[in-house]
Parts: sequence; structure tokens; C-alpha cells
Amino acid sequence: MASAAIEPTIDESAIDKVEQTIENTFVQKVVRWVFSAAGITICLTILIAIVASIHKGPYILVNTIITGGMWALMAIGLSLLFSVMNIAGFAHGEYFMAGSLTAYFVMQPIGKYTLDHPESFITYVGPLIAILAGTFMCAILGVITERLVFKQLRIRNREGWLLNCFLITIGLSVIMQNGHQLIFGADFKGILAYWDFPSVPILGVYISMDRVCAFFIAALTMVGFYMFMMFSTAGKTIRAVSQDEEGARMVGISVDAVHIMTFALSCGLAGLAGASLLFMFPSYPTVGVMPLYNSWFIIILVGFGNVAGSIPGGFMIALFQVLTRSYFGEGWEAVIPVLLISLILIFKPSGIFATKVRTVWDQ
Repeated sequence: MASAAIEPTIDESAIDKVEQTIENTFVQKVVRWVFSAAGITICLTILIAIVASIHKGPYILVNTIITGGMWALMAIGLSLLFSVMNIAGFAHGEYFMAGSLTAYFVMQPIGKYTLDHPESFITYVGPLIAILAGTFMCAILGVITERLVFKQLRIRNREGWLLNCFLITIGLSVIMQNGHQLIFGADFKGILAYWDFPSVPILGVYISMDRVCAFFIAALTMVGFYMFMMFSTAGKTIRAVSQDEEGARMVGISVDAVHIMTFALSCGLAGLAGASLLFMFPSYPTVGVMPLYNSWFIIILVGFGNVAGSIPGGFMIALFQVLTRSYFGEGWEAVIPVLLISLILIFKPSGIFATKVRTVWDQ
């Protein structure tokens, strides 16, 4: 009887200790994060977004959320390429352009069909077909680029790899821009809208259906990318090569296959962003220049090779741009964010999310 009376007391005491330990550990982690460079920056960004939305209107917050998702996709692809293959992709914007161009040509017959058959199911799924076509086309272009260019460079000369890749991607950018102009012309090729439906009221602001869908596409893609990287076998092999390429090769991982997947993912994400934003950014030879700049702003801000940090970084850059347009005008859109990034990097040169590991996935 005595033993039976003591056992519940011992169990309850042990449970209380475990719960207290977990609670203390969680609280300590939250406090450490809040007072870290990343925590302070994100909290200030949220506070600024709230204050600006109260002062100027909720469109500040809405526009930030919608455009930030696509800039995050661009930055994720660029950061992944740098993290796994140590390639500074200065042709990344041209895959944005290729995605928008592919979506434009796929959307032309779909648009004509839906004009004649407005009640057809194609009216709803046709834009998704065009966006997926742009994504897969850029993924294929990425594979071709890796096989024909970077694989050959790895075979022949790995000295001065980063500088050589920098020069090659600059050359690819020039070739793709001029190829677009030579084959398709320099005129703007865009659409008024993917989905010709009434605008959706959000926080008192009427947002077009295209913008709403673009945000959900970005959100679902980021969730899917996270699940792929963290739980799939392919994602784990990519992370392994990012951490130690030679070690991954020794345990039987096909590094060549990982390089192909990395390029396909990186370029596919850029193409997805370009195709999804065709209604905002019509395709023309240099349409990818500003998205490329935004991507570099983000990865410099959050730290090179920090894939997951690119997600909040995308929304931060989007907020900087929206605030700049609202308070200073269009002409200052690229100036104020760069000044703010420079100010942040003075105090945190390695980026606000920088860690001792090569990528945030390694933690």
C-alpha cells in the first residue's frame, strides 16, 4: 500500500520537472532569438509594417506580403545554388525572363480559347498550366546549363571556381538577353490578367485575383520546398553535398545528380516567379534585372548560402520597396533599401541570419 501511494507522487514530480525543463529551454531560446540580430531585425520590420499600415493604409502590408513571396522564391533559388555549388548566379534573372516568356506563349492559345468558351474549365486551370510550363521550361534550361557549361568547367579546371563562375554567369546573362531580343524582339509581351475575376477585398484593400493567387502559389511552393529539403531523400542528399561534397561522394551519393537537381530547382523557382508575375512584369529582354538585384539584396542581407533565411529576407526587402514608393516615390525604390542594407551590414557584416554552418538547413 505504501509503495502504491508513493508511485503517483514520484511520477507527478518527474513529469513536473520535465515540463519545467522544456518550458525553461523554450523560453530561453525565444529570449535569445529576440535579442539576436535576426530577432531584433524581424521584430523591427514587423513593427514598421504595422505603423506604416496604420499611417498610410493597409495596402502597405498587403503589397508587402504579395510581392515578398515571389522575391523570396527568387532568393531561395539563388541561395541554394550558392550553398550547394558555390556559384554566384548573375544569370538568375534571365531564368525569370524565360519563365515569363514561356508563360506568355502558352497563355496565348489558352486566352483565345477561353474568350470563345468563358464557362470552360480551362478558364480556371489554364493560367496554372501556363505557370507550370514556365517553371518546367526553366528547370530544363537549368539542367542544360549545368551539363553543357558548369560540368565541363568542373572537369577541366576547378581553380578560381568562384571567379570563373561569376564571369560565366555574366556571359550567360548577356547571351540570354540578346538571344531574347534577336529571336522574340524587344517589345513587351505580357497579359492584363490570368484570372478575369472580381478583385478580392483584404483589410479594406481590393486585390486582384492574380495577386492573391501569386501569393498562394509562393506560399505553397515555400512549404513544399521546405518539406522536400527536410524530409525527402533527395533533399537530404542536397544538404549532405552542401555540407561536405567529398564526404558525400565517399558515402555513395551521386554528386553529379545533386548538381543537376540543384540547378533544376534553382532555375525552376526563378521561372515560377517570372511566370506567376507575368501580369506585373511583361516579358522583355531585361525584365529579369530588377528581380536579380532583389535576390542579391536578400541573400546579402540574410547571409550567403542561408536558404531558409531568404524567406523572411524576401518580405523585408518587399517592405523596404513598398515603403520607399509610398514615402519617397518610384525613383528611390532601389536606393533606400540599399542604404538600409548597408547600415545593417555595418553592424552585422556576415548577414543577419549568418551562422557557423554553411546553410540554415544544417542546424
